[in-house]
Amino acid sequence: MSRVRVLVGTRKGAFVLESDGKRERWDVSGPYFGGWEIYHLKGSPADPDRLYASQCSGWFGQLIQRSSDGGKTWEPVGNQFTYEGVPGTHQWYDGTPHPWEFKRVWHLEPSLTDPDVVLAGIEDAALFRSTDGGTTWLQATLGPELSRYSFREFTFGFTPVAGRTYDIQSCAWSRGGEGQPTTAVWQPAGYMRNVIETVKVTAA
Repeated sequence: MSRVRVLVGTRKGAFVLESDGKRERWDVSGPYFGGWEIYHLKGSPADPDRLYASQCSGWFGQLIQRSSDGGKTWEPVGNQFTYEGVPGTHQWYDGTPHPWEFKRVWHLEPSLTDPDVVLAGIEDAALFRSTDGGTTWLQATLGPELSRYSFREFTFGFTPVAGRTYDIQSCAWSRGGEGQPTTAVWQPAGYMRNVIETVKVTAA
């Protein structure tokens, strides 16, 4: 029978819930990182044992944790999120200019094909990417927001390995936490083809 796993982040730590396909009884593991706020907890589609967690505390700040055994043990990984160039300012809630500054990681999105590749959406608004399991992070540069409902381009530079084939993917997320699926959903009255598109490229 199939197994079901639910990863739960709370203000009191992280929990891993598991059940069989009937979902009548659940095994609960945790709390992990007791007393810490867990903003996001996500497993890798490429390796179910690889988990990533974003924990934060008003006293100790932001910390990224990684597990390679399904949550039984954890290790802290890279936590340097540095804006490229001069960050500049954005409009604060009272209308005054406010400098961009890193506060926390709101969302983690592991790659569909590589457990060591993961995206991090942070506050203040920026997108970072790691290709080494969260050890180091580089910023993906967002393009201009053309309109409320438009797609927003981003660029990310990295050095590919010659002869290796890479999957390049892009996923749209709403402010409400809704993201595009991995399997195409046809919606004639909406997105039409709603899916995370994948383009394969081979480095020369």
